[in-house]
Amino acid sequence: MPNVRVHVFVSGLVQGVFFRQNAKRVADLLGLRGWVRNLRDGRVEAVIEGPEEKVAEMVEWMKRGPPLARVERVEVTYEEYRGEYKGFKIIY
Repeated sequence: MPNVRVHVFVSGLVQGVFFRQNAKRVADLLGLRGWVRNLRDGRVEAVIEGPEEKVAEMVEWMKRGPPLARVERVEVTYEEYRGEYKGFKIIY
């Protein structure tokens, strides 16, 4: 299974609902690498790297988010895999 990299923007009620913390938990469970952060415009941004199937699982989770989130839109862009991250972190 090839490794892939995606750049994701999530819109809706996605800040103040533990989105980043839950995204890290899910990414860690799936063995993914990268980061997640809040943006000033209210969206959440993430870069995720790992096996294609696991990255797809993470993107599907992001379409729902944690229980308090109300995801309205998820934009996913595939980028060249770089393998530059050691783990998955929250950027504050």
